Amino acid sequence: MKKPITINLSIEPHEVPDLREAVGWERREQDYPALLERCQFYAGARDEHQRLIAFGYISGMGLQHGYLEDILIHRDYRHQHLGTSLVRTLLQQARYNQIEIVTCTFTEEHAYFYQKCGLTLSKGGVWRS
Repeated sequence: MKKPITINLSIEPHEVPDLREAVGWERREQDYPALLERCQFYAGARDEHQRLIAFGYISGMGLQHGYLEDILIHRDYRHQHLGTSLVRTLLQQARYNQIEIVTCTFTEEHAYFYQKCGLTLSKGGVWRS
């Protein structure tokens, strides 16, 4: 059964940290709900038990350029096109919001996925303290 992606769905502060933990990322509980208030918009999906199973967002200044961030799909729901649907929904919302350029950083192993979602691969760099 296809899970609908919803822009700015109602999310409790613990839900994204729970999903981050479920996919093997650090929880970063201190980031929520501030992240939801500061990003341009976010999207997600729930399973039949109303558990958050997909999440991602676009951040930025709300001008020409945005950043696609934290695409999370619960392990139980991978390989069901949910990630592709999530990214495409976020990109459609970016177009609607007149964000003309969306940048996303990812590891080489995820390059094909992002190309399939419509992103063009390019060189870039990342700084991390």
